[in-house]
Amino acid sequence: MQLVNTTVLGTGVLGSQILFQTAYYGLPATGYDITEEAISATESRLDTLVENYAEFFGDRAKAQAARESITLTTDLAEAVKEADLVIESVPESLAIKEQTYQKLAAVARPETIFATNSSTLLPSDIAPFTGRPEQFLALHYANNIWKNNTGEVMGTEQTSKEAFEAVVDFAERTGLVAIRVLKEQPGYVLNSMLVPFLESASHLLVNGIADAATIDTTWKIGTGAPFGPFEIYDVVGLNTAYHIASNGDETSKKFAALLKSEYIENGKLGRATGEGFYKYND
Repeated sequence: MQLVNTTVLGTGVLGSQILFQTAYYGLPATGYDITEEAISATESRLDTLVENYAEFFGDRAKAQAARESITLTTDLAEAVKEADLVIESVPESLAIKEQTYQKLAAVARPETIFATNSSTLLPSDIAPFTGRPEQFLALHYANNIWKNNTGEVMGTEQTSKEAFEAVVDFAERTGLVAIRVLKEQPGYVLNSMLVPFLESASHLLVNGIADAATIDTTWKIGTGAPFGPFEIYDVVGLNTAYHIASNGDETSKKFAALLKSEYIENGKLGRATGEGFYKYND
């Protein structure tokens, strides 16, 4: 079972990267989103990704060819009519994912495999909505896929071995290091380590121990890491950070409230909007 035609549902920051990564490695890639405004924003993100890939890999012609090969649409049935694999990258809300998969299951071919890129929800939470639990699993990408090129593959007890191996093969053919997650784990491997680290930083901030810049500087000097936790928050996106913190303990919920009132409601969502905890000129 080899997966070729790929559709990405949700073309935000990470969805756009998944599209581009797939196309860059020569596979047909279609992106679906719900409004023309979302599609227009995706067009701009894809143009920026041409520059990212050209700089990182040193091949502008290949990056431009990948950009030109990508199809975008607001028609779900059209988006998935030939898909071997559908990768879902919609917001981290179980209700939104339920609605998305119910609509998807009604129009996708019976043999199409579905994969969620969810960061926080287990695939078994979502599987009942898919109509095909044996052909459903998680494929989790890290942000800045072209350089942080892990693909965490995690199934449920119902996922077939054939579907699991097909997605592992797809990950490897699209330039990823396939990480086999052997049983369901909230946060997979990467986020199981990353989220507690970011949460510790957010608690230091809301408890008034130090400001964001001081916390970042302390971490970078003390460990030699290139980024501090609040720089990482800006890369991940403050909407995602808000959804995760909203489901945490009382201190995390205070951080969620801070993100909403001081940043999200003012359009400061991180690097994608040019400002989050820091301002960006690029």
